[in-house]
Amino acid sequence: MSSLAVAFLAPARGAVAAPAAAVRSASMKASAPPGPSGINASRAAAAVLAAVACSGARRQQGRQVRTSPTAMAGMAGLISKEQALPGRAQEMRVSEKHYVLGNPMKGPWPEGFQVCVFANGCFWGSEKGIWRLPGGGIYTTAVGYAAGWTPNPTYQEACSGMTGHTEAVQVVFDPSKISIVDILRWFWEAHDPTQGMGQGNDRGTQYRSGLYYFDDEQRQLFEASKAAYEKALAEAGKGRGPITTEIAGASDYPEGKVFYYGEDYHQQYLAKPGARPYCSAQPQVVSLPPFETWCPEELQEKYRPKLGEEFWKEHGPKPHCVIMSPDEPIQWP
Repeated sequence: MSSLAVAFLAPARGAVAAPAAAVRSASMKASAPPGPSGINASRAAAAVLAAVACSGARRQQGRQVRTSPTAMAGMAGLISKEQALPGRAQEMRVSEKHYVLGNPMKGPWPEGFQVCVFANGCFWGSEKGIWRLPGGGIYTTAVGYAAGWTPNPTYQEACSGMTGHTEAVQVVFDPSKISIVDILRWFWEAHDPTQGMGQGNDRGTQYRSGLYYFDDEQRQLFEASKAAYEKALAEAGKGRGPITTEIAGASDYPEGKVFYYGEDYHQQYLAKPGARPYCSAQPQVVSLPPFETWCPEELQEKYRPKLGEEFWKEHGPKPHCVIMSPDEPIQWP
């Protein structure tokens, strides 16, 4: 960490300290060397300054962070809509094309394609794991901020904890080539969903695990798979207890907008020259139980997975697998 960033960790007498989780998460990511993203010491300082400013403003206005009505057991700390930063109307500008897949980053999407939004820790590794799924079914991915109150937040604002967002991935996929169940399996197995407000070294509300549905069938799949994976983790003696993953509908958020794009330097970050190979996800190396055992019977024909057990045995998530893998999609079979 740079001396500039360290200086802000110890505020002057009378100053308001930045929330510890925000400081840690900002310094973790901002310590990457200058490269495609320009993530460097100045970003570390900026992120910490944002946390200090937000915390100071909150203190001066007599507004204290409290657990929101949507917070779950073991996931205290989410702010309410009334406490959130105001944000802005202008959307984040991102590149027109996906750095790896070459497809558009923003819609409209091809007819029949579907969207999935999830969060399972630092979005750098989360995004790479998904764009590498084989078969040509992943059309495009993007990182951003989900399930919060502030419109079009910045990275620094999300790190402050004052927007309510979690770092997330938006996936646009062709359901004729890959099932949402395949994406869902990667989601569960690629992290430890029992860690509450954080994942590995990254701590704070912006690293909470979450699944955000766009229709009732997605909701059913998310909830059923959660119950199945929670049981599997318990039987394997893995995780820290019950799953803390947040499951909510896109319609629960202002104007039904659950996902906002992140800065362009974060998009497909791990594929860009000079990127810091960082991922704090903690896969538990526990398989999601067989599809037929947990998927509602009336949904089984429609959502049957495209990727078989042989794929998962060879390419299923393992500690550090994302940062040690090539950038291109997996060739399978």
